[in-house]
Amino acid sequence: MAGTQIKIQPSGCCCIQCIQTSTVGVIERCGKFQGLATPGLNCLFWPFDTVAGGINCRLQQINVKCTTKTKDNVFVDIVVSVQFQANIEGIYDAFYKLTNAEHQINSYVYDSIRSIVPRMELDEVFSAKSEIASNVKTHLSEVMLTYGYTLFEALVIDIDPNIKVKQAMNEINAATRLKEAEKEKAEANKITLVKAAEADAESKYLSGTGVAKQRAAIVNGLKSSVEEFAGSVEGTTPQDVMHLLLLTQYFDMMSEVGRNQNKTNIFLPHTPNCVADLKGQLANFAKHAGLNESGMKRA
Repeated sequence: MAGTQIKIQPSGCCCIQCIQTSTVGVIERCGKFQGLATPGLNCLFWPFDTVAGGINCRLQQINVKCTTKTKDNVFVDIVVSVQFQANIEGIYDAFYKLTNAEHQINSYVYDSIRSIVPRMELDEVFSAKSEIASNVKTHLSEVMLTYGYTLFEALVIDIDPNIKVKQAMNEINAATRLKEAEKEKAEANKITLVKAAEADAESKYLSGTGVAKQRAAIVNGLKSSVEEFAGSVEGTTPQDVMHLLLLTQYFDMMSEVGRNQNKTNIFLPHTPNCVADLKGQLANFAKHAGLNESGMKRA
């Protein structure tokens, strides 16, 4: 016998037969079913009674691997773990109706899986494990009960698509995560740029406020200096004092440029009018100095 059916070796005396715990023996008299041999010592009506075999009554588990195709034409291996046990009341059916219970279970599991999975896409198969297991259990329980077996549980323990399909799924997942990462990076850069622009605007506002206050202080100081100088020096006008102050600031600036070695830029007049003005100044100087146009002293 195969599967859950087991072969029982005869004891030393043919009229006495010992049955192990968790096993139920089947007694035949002249080839016809006579009764059951319970665990322990059993007396037989020798030579007509024999123990034809036994049924394992322990809770058993088998893993059934089924290859099928999904709705989106992806071949996938599904492993279902089935837990079952022989009923004491159904020992006769379990022994005489089935040659191999495991083969029968495999056939019905294949039929159940291949009737439901081809209606699902691959992603749906992963999310519908409970539905697949429930369908297998419902289908298998009704059938196996007629053969003297009780089905306790059917669990989908593994869903394994083709290796190339798994690689493609991983690449899709990786691309999606990279997309999200780039999106978050762009948002971070946006925040950085906005904050930098706000800081620059605030800096320019404060700088402008400082320059305005500085110029107001300079104007007030010049006003006070002009008034004091005009009042203390007789015959001077405010315009004369302004010219003097501007000339003093100009020479201070030139002195500062000369002292600072890091100064690299000097702003000079560069318009066409400046050339004519320079020529006029030179001509005026020559006239007062008594020079001719060639720069020689006139006789």
